[in-house]
Amino acid sequence: MDVDEKIKSLLKKDYLIHETRFKGSFDGFYPGKVRDNYIAKDKRILIATDRLSAFDRIITSIPFKGQVLNMAAAFWFEKTKQVVPNHVISVPDPNILIGMECKPLPVEMVVRAYITGSAWRSYEKDPKKAISGIVFKPNLVKNQKLDEPVITPSTKAEKGTHDEEISREDIISGNIVPKSVYLQMEAYSLKLFKKGTEIAKKNGLILVDAKYEFGLDKKGNMVVIDEIHTPDSSRFWMARSFDSLFAANKEPEVLDKEFFRDWLRTERNFTADGPIPPIDESVKIALCKKYIKNFELITGEQFDFNAVQENVHPITRIENKLRELGYIM
Repeated sequence: MDVDEKIKSLLKKDYLIHETRFKGSFDGFYPGKVRDNYIAKDKRILIATDRLSAFDRIITSIPFKGQVLNMAAAFWFEKTKQVVPNHVISVPDPNILIGMECKPLPVEMVVRAYITGSAWRSYEKDPKKAISGIVFKPNLVKNQKLDEPVITPSTKAEKGTHDEEISREDIISGNIVPKSVYLQMEAYSLKLFKKGTEIAKKNGLILVDAKYEFGLDKKGNMVVIDEIHTPDSSRFWMARSFDSLFAANKEPEVLDKEFFRDWLRTERNFTADGPIPPIDESVKIALCKKYIKNFELITGEQFDFNAVQENVHPITRIENKLRELGYIM
């Protein structure tokens, strides 16, 4: 069975992880946009679902998406753990990551090396308008590389609300996080982005931008949490074609979900408000393949399609693993 047929089969049988509601020895449960979070004493069990969000709304589910995100995040956490400490304890299943329970810091750090996405759309409307407190230089063009990476933080949204841009000065003056903590977040973000850029370049990719989230462990030490450098939290472009496409004023080859946002805007006239539009099967298949290609290019590993067996729903597999680990009796 080729890749397209495998994906179609999973869509037809609904072998997707839309949500989980496991009952076990958990102290709390929180469904994020993509990950379901289970608290067990000093640990957090994150289940990467197949949910796909865009414009801060859950739109649909994509086969293998949770597996790609979880295994890509595991790869990046392993590669960067000597650069910045992270929350990972173990990855016992393709869709499970067990991490230290941390106190999340209420600011998301976005590092940008190119002007694109929401930053470009804002700049295009008014080049003089500050974006998270930063005024970009005049006469930039879409997808242009910046002189150096910049940080455009945002407040971490509560469920059902949008992330909001916020400046470094407002974060510090409003004591959203203490100044010393925020400066450490900045330093860690730039270190992670530098390492990510180096690894991506070796594998023929450009790390365009990336979002980082941080928390404090029980000793008060800062660690990076959630995920890093996945197709959900970062933009990646193919390096080999970027210069020629940019010179021709054409869009780069993307390996993340930006093409899905563009499709929603252009084909469905959807940018967050109103009912969720129907998603073509062909778009789901294309996005799934982009996620898998991103994983394989970055890691140099073959994607494990066999993690989802024809006769075992992935939720059943995950439940069995949690039972084996003693979280479900």
